[in-house]
Amino acid sequence: MIPEHITRRQELDEWEQRNIIDAISWLQKARPTDILNETFIRKLHQRMFGKVWRWAGTFRTTDKNIGGPWYQIGPRLKNLCEDSKVWIASGTESPDEIAVRFHHRLVHIHPFPNGNGRHARLLTDLLLENILARPRFTWGSANLTSPGEARKRYIATLQAADNHDYQPLLAFVRS
Repeated sequence: MIPEHITRRQELDEWEQRNIIDAISWLQKARPTDILNETFIRKLHQRMFGKVWRWAGTFRTTDKNIGGPWYQIGPRLKNLCEDSKVWIASGTESPDEIAVRFHHRLVHIHPFPNGNGRHARLLTDLLLENILARPRFTWGSANLTSPGEARKRYIATLQAADNHDYQPLLAFVRS
C-alpha cells in the first residue's frame, strides 16, 4: 500500500474512494472511446487505485476463488474486447444487453488483485455512455462495495449470469 498513514479499513475505503473520484474526473475530461483494449483497462484501474496500491493496473499473478487461471487473463480480456466490438457492430442485442454481458465477463475474468467490481462497473458505465450512447446503470441504487442486502442481490444476479440467465442482472442494473 502506498499511503503509510492508513491503519483502519475505513481509512482505506475513504482513500480508495478519493482516488476513484479523481479517476472519474479524469474520465469526464478525457471522454475516452477507445476503451475496449487491455491498455485502457489497465490504465483505468491504475487511475482508480494508483495512489493507494503499488500494483494498481497490474494483473494478478495468483489464482483466486473467482476468475480463471491468472495466466489466462490477457487472452480472456482480448477475447472479451473483440467479442464486445462484434456485439456493438452487429446491433443484434440492445445496448443494455451488451453492457451486462460485458460487465459479467469482466467480473468473471477478475483481472486484478483487488477493485475488480468497482473497476468493472465504471468501465461498463463508460461503455454505455461513450460508445453505446446510453445512460449509466444505476447498479441497484446502492453501495455495492459494502456488505449488505444490495451487494447480496448483485452477487446473486452475477451468479445467475454464470448460468446464462442475464435477466436478473439486466433488471438489477437499472433498478
